[in-house]
Amino acid sequence: MSGRERISSAIRAANSRGGPALVGFMTAGYPSRERFREHLQSIAAGADVIEVGVPFTDPMADGVTIQRASRAALAQGVSLRWILKELAAMRLPVPVILMSYMNPLLAIGLARLCQSALEANVAGFIVPDLPLDESHALRAALAPHALALIQMVTPVTSAARLAQLCDTSQGFVYAVTMTGTTGRSVAVPQTVLDYLDRVRACARIPVCAGFGIRNREQVSLLADHVDGVIVGSALVEVLERDEDPAAWLAALRTDAR
Repeated sequence: MSGRERISSAIRAANSRGGPALVGFMTAGYPSRERFREHLQSIAAGADVIEVGVPFTDPMADGVTIQRASRAALAQGVSLRWILKELAAMRLPVPVILMSYMNPLLAIGLARLCQSALEANVAGFIVPDLPLDESHALRAALAPHALALIQMVTPVTSAARLAQLCDTSQGFVYAVTMTGTTGRSVAVPQTVLDYLDRVRACARIPVCAGFGIRNREQVSLLADHVDGVIVGSALVEVLERDEDPAAWLAALRTDAR
């Protein structure tokens, strides 16, 4: 099964159990480089898909929690090459996606990136600062290996652009729940649910909602409108507090697992 297919299949398998899939985000090497593998395994015990953030000096889409995590990880010497090497030494039971800004990917080189991603069992990528119109080179590099390039949509995305992004996205469509950066707890008014319904109607693959999701109440409100939810800053804070991420993720679930 290709990387793209593994992501979509994991989300649909969670849906078949009666709830939205959980996509758990962590910043690689934070809060401890030495415990990276341990933290990954703990998250894999509670999530259906893992999103590993590549630390970057200018994380423009991220709020204070992930900014703090990125700075600390970089100070510990965490790099994309190190992350890929660590992932290659593991075999996790759920698909792994890398969330990276474009500069680290270009620095390693796209051909080498794809080969290293395959060796590390990476299923796909999210690149927040890469517009669709400028993504041809990366898409062309990933395509022969069937690695996913996941596109992001927002509440202010036009209908025409939404159709284009949904048609191009692979693995799932990332539906940002608000304008702004990650981390702030988001209210879930009817306007957000209506927006998510529009995205879902447009997409041929699963739709996952992200930004500001922190509790089971939010997950329950979103459950009938998306195929998965992405939890990022709140899960990073769980790791900061040295709590059990698997137990925290289990408490978010609305299915009977």
